[in-house]
Amino acid sequence: MTLTTNDFDFDLPEELIAQVPIQDRLASKLLKLDAQTGDFQDGHFPDVASELEAGDVLVLNNTRVLPARLQGIRPDTGGHIEVLLLNNTEGDKWETLVKPARRIRVGTEIVFGNGQLVAVVTEVLEHGGRIVEFKYNGIFLEVLEALGEMPLPPYIKEKLDNPDRYQTVYAKENGSAAAPTAGLHFTEEFMADLKDRGVEIAYLTLHVGLGTFRPVSVDDIDAHKMHSEFYRLDQENAAKIRRAQEGGHKVIAVGTTSIRTLETIGTKFKGQVQADSGWTDIFIAPGYQFSVVEGFITNFHLPKSTLIMLVSAFAGRDHVLAAYQHAVEEKYRFFSFGDAMFLRGPQYADPAITAEDIEAAKQRNSQFFTDEDK
Repeated sequence: MTLTTNDFDFDLPEELIAQVPIQDRLASKLLKLDAQTGDFQDGHFPDVASELEAGDVLVLNNTRVLPARLQGIRPDTGGHIEVLLLNNTEGDKWETLVKPARRIRVGTEIVFGNGQLVAVVTEVLEHGGRIVEFKYNGIFLEVLEALGEMPLPPYIKEKLDNPDRYQTVYAKENGSAAAPTAGLHFTEEFMADLKDRGVEIAYLTLHVGLGTFRPVSVDDIDAHKMHSEFYRLDQENAAKIRRAQEGGHKVIAVGTTSIRTLETIGTKFKGQVQADSGWTDIFIAPGYQFSVVEGFITNFHLPKSTLIMLVSAFAGRDHVLAAYQHAVEEKYRFFSFGDAMFLRGPQYADPAITAEDIEAAKQRNSQFFTDEDK
């Protein structure tokens, strides 16, 4: 079976795309999906607690979204340029998206504010991005906080009155171009309640970059190339996850970014979670065999996106599309500020997955496998 991008399409009325966050983070609806049976159940986000037992570990991505959208001027032409920061590559150099990009060449200078910040293009990248080097006085993050805007996804048209609503309550590590949106549903009080029930909380970091903004532009998903994003899991939090595994408890990821980090590490170390950091371009689609994650919380994703492919790898494409159809009929809110799903599984025996699909998944992520695994 050769999967195509169209296999992950569904009809979504535009009015179901959430434009603003609801006032109470915990008030979101929750659709529970059993990956094994395809059964689903409606509820509300606090129902997540009923899926967790003492000893289980909930793994959250503590990345913090930068005010990464900058509005600048080319001093040579007076033209307006928008710059979106993606990854800090080294020192004051950043990988960026610029708009309009057509005439932004190496050496182009862009000025922000009253000259507090200046960017010089040092490299043009294959995917159309630019490496820029910033010049400024003082502390870069303070300058960015003063001049930058929150980089909301393009499908959100409304102005965000409170930028903190596009941050998780546990956001800590600066570096993301987008929020790990499954975590937006959590409050400090709810997390404290889970801890009181004996649920472990572990943190990792994956800075969300270009992949969030990049559509799947090929028909054959095996031809799609994910963009690399930086991740880190430290010794203390790796130990929490190992204790849960060794004690026979569940590892529950919050969001696809947490899944991609855990599965990158698990694939590298044969299911053993270790402290690790680096760059990952892991692409999880049907055929992928999960090595760490046994359940996860996520929002509802865009049609034909790598994110709905990941969810389908876990729960089976037919199950996921049926659940999404139900969500549309029940008017769930979709995307970044939308409602949530809890998936328990994964589905190891999806009858639609063949040995060829599993081999294709390994080839997509061959850099994470040892020769013995291949």
